[in-house]
Amino acid sequence: MARLYSQLWCGATGLAVPLLTLASPGLLTVAGVGPSWAVLWLLPWALVDGPRSGAVAGLALGMALDGLQLGGASQIPALALLGWWWGRLGRNGPPVERSFSLGLLAALGSLLLGASLLMQLGLPGSGGWSGEVVLLSGLHTLLAQGLITALLAPLVCSLQLLFWRQQVSLRN
Repeated sequence: MARLYSQLWCGATGLAVPLLTLASPGLLTVAGVGPSWAVLWLLPWALVDGPRSGAVAGLALGMALDGLQLGGASQIPALALLGWWWGRLGRNGPPVERSFSLGLLAALGSLLLGASLLMQLGLPGSGGWSGEVVLLSGLHTLLAQGLITALLAPLVCSLQLLFWRQQVSLRN
């Protein structure tokens, strides 16, 4: 069993996610929408460390990111679900290493995270948002974020996977 969470500095890399979310580098945007940094960090973590650690990391990451925003929507349920799902994929199947697979998983994760936020904002009594506004602006954001996350995933996630798998193999 992989134990990334026992290496304090590996877990501390998760602190870069809120910083990157706040910094939002302009070069890494599509139509003004940046990637989902939480998905790009959580995907390799869960693939290496398993479903339980992935769900806990998604929960912690969701709490950190929810603390940065004022809306009524929360990223916690979607990130915890994604961490658990990706952890099961990493445990029960062949190792996920291909660029296409990483990009597809990141795109699905980003779309699921965005759809979760859209559904929470579109609920009646959730802050006065009308369904049309949420649908029109949310669909643009959802598709742009899914695209840029999928394009960055092969580069970012493959490097993290390689590094964290080496760290796990050195510990065993």
